[in-house]
Amino acid sequence: MHSQARRLFKLALSPVLLLLGLLSTGALAEEAQRWQMNLSPGVTEVGAEIYELHMIVIWICVVIGVVVFGAMFYSVFTHRKSKGAKPADFHESTAVEIAWTVVPFIILIVMAFPATKTLLEVYNFEDTELDILVTGYQWKWKYEYIDENGENVAFFSNLRTGKTEIYNEDGKGEHYLREVDEPLVLPVNTKVRFLVTANDVIHSWWVPSLAVKKDAIPGFINETWSKPLKTGVYRGQCAELCGRDHGYMPIVVHVVEQDEYDSWLAGKKVKAAKIKSLMDKQFTLDEQMVAGKTVYNQYCVACHGVNGEGGIGNAIAGSSIATGDIYGHIDMGVNGVPGTAMQAFGAQLNDVDMAAVLTFQRNAFGNNMGDIIQPIDVYNFKQGQ
Repeated sequence: MHSQARRLFKLALSPVLLLLGLLSTGALAEEAQRWQMNLSPGVTEVGAEIYELHMIVIWICVVIGVVVFGAMFYSVFTHRKSKGAKPADFHESTAVEIAWTVVPFIILIVMAFPATKTLLEVYNFEDTELDILVTGYQWKWKYEYIDENGENVAFFSNLRTGKTEIYNEDGKGEHYLREVDEPLVLPVNTKVRFLVTANDVIHSWWVPSLAVKKDAIPGFINETWSKPLKTGVYRGQCAELCGRDHGYMPIVVHVVEQDEYDSWLAGKKVKAAKIKSLMDKQFTLDEQMVAGKTVYNQYCVACHGVNGEGGIGNAIAGSSIATGDIYGHIDMGVNGVPGTAMQAFGAQLNDVDMAAVLTFQRNAFGNNMGDIIQPIDVYNFKQGQ
C-alpha cells in the first residue's frame, strides 16, 4: 500500500520537477522560441511593453505555482500517516485567513501598476500623424488613407495565393495564404491611427508585430494605433471566424522609409487621377472586353467559373441578368444580392472597372449582346440611387 502511494506521489511530482529543471537550464525559453509558443515584442514600443507585462505576469504565476505546489507536496510527504503524523484539531486560524487574503491582494496591486500603465498607452491616440480607414469585406480588406485636403487614396487588398496552390495542384509557396496583391504601406517611425470597421460581417484586423488587433464591426468604427520602429514586411490575418473563406483573408504591411512612402503615395494619387480622367472616355467594345476579362478573372471567376458556367454563384453564360436590362445588370454588380454570396461590388470596384467587367459579361460566354457599358453609365446609376 505504501509503495503504491509512493509511486502516485512521484507521478504527481514529476511535472513540477520537469518544470523546475527546464527553468534552471533555460530550455523552456529555447523551446518557446523554436516552437513560437511565446508572445513576440514586435517592432513597436507598446508591443515591447505588452511583452514585458506578459513576462512579469508569467513569472509571478511561476513563483506562485512553485510555492503553492511545493508547500502542498512538502506537507503531503512530511506529514503523512505512515510517519506517524497526527492531524491538527483546529478548525480555523485568524493568521492564515489574513495571510491568504492580504498576500493575493498585494500581488494584484503589484500587477496592476504595470498593467494600468500599458493599458493607458494602448489607448493613447494623441499625436497621431496618419489616419487609415480599414474596412473588412468577405474576404478582403479595403484601406483608405484619409487626407486633410480630401485627396484620399483607397484600394483593396486581396489574397494573391493561386487556386492551384490551394487545391494542391501546385506546390505551396513560401508565404502560402499570407500574400496579397496590394499590401498596406506605412512610413517608419510614424504614429498611425487605424479606424477599423466592416462592410458585411464581423472581422478582426490583427498584425502581431505591430501590436494591433481590433474587431471590425459593421456600423461601428473602432480605433487603434501603431508606431513601427523598424522597416520590414509584417504579416497578419483576420482573427474572427468571418465565413467560409475566413482563412483566405491575410494582411500584409510594408513598413518603409519616409522617402519611399512618399513616392508610393504619390504614385497612388497619380493612378487615382488617371482613373478619374477615364470617366470621360468612351471605350470601344474591344477595349472593354480586354479590361473586363482581367477584372472578371480577379473578382468573379471563383464563383462564376472560368467559362461563366457557374459554381458557387449562378452561371453568367445565358444568364437572364447578363442578357437582360442593362441597368438591372449594373444594379446587380453595384448592390449585389443581400443574403446570398453575390457581394455588392459598388465600393470594391471603381466605375471604370465596373463598366468593363459588366461589358465583358454581356458579350462573353456566348452572350454576344453587343452592349458597351461606359464608366459614366455606372456613375450616373450610382448618383440616381
